[in-house]
Amino acid sequence: MKDNKPKKKSDYGKSIAISTSLHALLIVALIWGADFTMSKPEQTGQMVQAVVIDPAVVKQQAQQIRSQREAAAKKEQDRLDKLRRESEQLEKNRKAEEERIRKLKEQQAKEAKAAREAEKQRVQKEKERQAEEARARKEKERAAKAEAERKAKEEAVKKAEQERLAKEAAIAKAEQERIAREKAAKEAEEKARREREAAEKAEKDRIAKEKAAKEAAEKARKEKERLQRLERERKEQEAALNDIFAGLETEADQNSAARNQFINDELARMSSIYTQNIQQRLIKDDYLLGKECRVNIKLIPTGSDMLVSGVTVLGGDSRVCAAAKSAIAQVGSFPKSAEASVNEKLKDINLTVALD
Repeated sequence: MKDNKPKKKSDYGKSIAISTSLHALLIVALIWGADFTMSKPEQTGQMVQAVVIDPAVVKQQAQQIRSQREAAAKKEQDRLDKLRRESEQLEKNRKAEEERIRKLKEQQAKEAKAAREAEKQRVQKEKERQAEEARARKEKERAAKAEAERKAKEEAVKKAEQERLAKEAAIAKAEQERIAREKAAKEAEEKARREREAAEKAEKDRIAKEKAAKEAAEKARKEKERLQRLERERKEQEAALNDIFAGLETEADQNSAARNQFINDELARMSSIYTQNIQQRLIKDDYLLGKECRVNIKLIPTGSDMLVSGVTVLGGDSRVCAAAKSAIAQVGSFPKSAEASVNEKLKDINLTVALD
């Protein structure tokens, strides 16, 4: 609506200018026609001379003049009719322009009224919009307040739930601590019981070891006596063999058999000594009784004894075998035989170690 007002004002100015120009042109034309019709005949300064005038000529000239005047009068009348028509047309145009201007003003008034009405509606709508915005703002504030209250309630419920969970956790923790204390007390009691039992077992083991040591010492003494007896018997056998060999020097086969028997007996005797030396160093334990282990021992002859160079387990109880290997390592070296052939066989010897 605002954009059409400058254009309409321009149309009004243009119409008024055209109407004014047409009226001015009509006035000028009228004045101009008046000048032509109202001009006075000029007087000449010639003197009139009497002449003979031919009536026919005069009549002809009069006719000519009348024709010229009629033509001039007709021309002037045509000009005046034309000016009248133009004036009437200009008047019609003026009235039409005035009507158009009136209608335009009415249209402008209607448009202005419509614009005022539209502005009034716009203002009303703006007020309604502002009122709606205010209502929406209040509603939003109310909703925000309600949301804040809801969140506050949720936070309070959440806090109460957290406090409840914290209390439950504290109770559970206290219960766990009580159970842990009871468990620790039981474990401490069990540990004290195990330590007491271990101390009792250690005491029993000490007594058993002392008893085993005494038994081993007694056994060693008896073994020593047995070895001495075996040595005497060996010497007696050797003396007897010497006697036999002295009496049977020519009987090579018998001597060879006797020699082999002697070597075998000597090898068995040395094996028995080796086994006794190992068993004396075994740790006696009830769970090892009745179990045995078979081992292979590699020995290296030295100047006075046989030095252990290696031990291989051939089979038997694993715990007895472990104890046997430890005992062999403790022995380190074994006595040599007086017979070189026996010592040769002792370089790679298999023994069975058992706990009785």
